[in-house]
Amino acid sequence: MRGILLDITRLLDRGLQERLPTGVDRVILEYVRHFRDQARALVRFGGRKIVVGREDSRRLFDALLNTDTRFNSTVRWLVGRSYVFRWAEAIHEYRLFNIGHSGLDRPDYRTFLQRNRLQPIFFLHDLIPITHPEYCRDGEAGKHTRRLETMLDLGRGLIVNSEYTRNSLEEFTARTGRRLPSVVVAPLAPGRLPLPGRDRPLAASYFVVLGTVEPRKNHLLLLHLWRQLALEYGEAAPRLVIIGQRGWECEQVVDMLERCAPLSGHVMELSSCGDQELSTWLRHACALLFPSFAEGFGMPLVEAMALKLPVIASDLPVLHESGGNIPEYLDPLDGRAWRDTILEYARPDSAKRQAQCLRLEGFTAPTWEGHFSKVEEQLGKITCVGKL
Repeated sequence: MRGILLDITRLLDRGLQERLPTGVDRVILEYVRHFRDQARALVRFGGRKIVVGREDSRRLFDALLNTDTRFNSTVRWLVGRSYVFRWAEAIHEYRLFNIGHSGLDRPDYRTFLQRNRLQPIFFLHDLIPITHPEYCRDGEAGKHTRRLETMLDLGRGLIVNSEYTRNSLEEFTARTGRRLPSVVVAPLAPGRLPLPGRDRPLAASYFVVLGTVEPRKNHLLLLHLWRQLALEYGEAAPRLVIIGQRGWECEQVVDMLERCAPLSGHVMELSSCGDQELSTWLRHACALLFPSFAEGFGMPLVEAMALKLPVIASDLPVLHESGGNIPEYLDPLDGRAWRDTILEYARPDSAKRQAQCLRLEGFTAPTWEGHFSKVEEQLGKITCVGKL
């Protein structure tokens, strides 16, 4: 049986910076959890690709899964020891998992894969920097194109989170004339959140928007709407709770959060929110608001629905794929429709909200067991091909 490598560079970088995990990070962590006992860690550090020994890999994986005050010292010691003693170790024909896109735009990463005859399996989260470059940082479209080229040129298999992502990938390969490796669609399960607290975190009725503050998430629509609600209804207006770290090119959102007087007391920003706190905020909300312009899967939608929390979401094909006929779908540019629906869902006797709660009773969230069953099937195909 060929060995397995997990590239955990992204997780270590973010952990050492004490940054909270994003949705992508949570997916990588599930791969760490699943492959902990059979994989070895790959870390890119100081210009080298370091393969960590099996026992030290488990210690690194455990540090990632159970961060504590010793995280930094543990990680630095284990990586440093491997940097000195193991960086040149042979890993020919190992199966390498890169789950977070990290490093795939770099020529030296391609060289590393080819020199060691690795069998890479890549996770493609989305093609948003290519399909919607206007919502991303300058230069991100070219960078993501290079990532995709590495995946398509060298990948033995690709894992995608939705049929929508696979369709976008097929359109890209048709347009660029590149081959398409074996692709498996493996939907993501919601995060492993603890049980919510019984007590409401806020006395007033409130809505939650969850995710990094960035242009495609469309926070600006909600802030303009809440400004109107605050001026019109005063203390009777529902509250908006923004849960997520500030990202890039969100200056207008930040300006409104910091300088728009009517929003004070009506909009809360929680940039550092632990899992217990998040679970409680979601449990007691009127609904999750998800007005994105583009998504590759829509993890917040699935997380909310798993907690039986109603969702008001953008009318996007990928969100229909994840949510079916359960959420309330609206045009992300239709401010009047969002306003009317939010006011309706804020009412204690809301018929629309009650109807969605009934629909939610029939929702079964994807599981990580189901996800990895598809991944293991993909591994089997690669092994069979390798034996021919």
